[in-house]
Amino acid sequence: MVTKEIVDRVHMIADPIVINRGMELVEIEYRREARGWVLRLYIDKEGGITLDDCSQVSQEVGRELDVEDFISTPYNLEVSSPGLTRPLKSERDFVKYRNRLIKLRTIDPIDNRRQFRGKLLGCSNSQIELEMEEGVVQIPLTQIAKANLEIEF
Repeated sequence: MVTKEIVDRVHMIADPIVINRGMELVEIEYRREARGWVLRLYIDKEGGITLDDCSQVSQEVGRELDVEDFISTPYNLEVSSPGLTRPLKSERDFVKYRNRLIKLRTIDPIDNRRQFRGKLLGCSNSQIELEMEEGVVQIPLTQIAKANLEIEF
């Protein structure tokens, strides 16, 4: 089974479990690391998550994955917080984190650049508005390769 198919299937299993606990499934990674394959789920909720939240989600998702048994390679399941520089994936994320400092990389250059850092002014009509020192730039969501919150000092 291809990595993307595994991630999609894990998402279908884990998302309802996480939502039922009042949390959000931020991201799923399935990748080979030095110590073997790792299936990593990042969860979040208002006010942040606890170690107990991670443990409960890990147990419940782990049980379902054992029942479904579609991942043929041995792996370690990890559940954690996305951290302070959490990724922004969906339009909902860009709406939720309005007025926060973000950094992003685009797929194709916009105004001869692919790296942007600034204050997220908002998201509408499938594009974000980013206030930078040089002025305000609009970036279509379809052009965002990667976006993360930045730590503000």
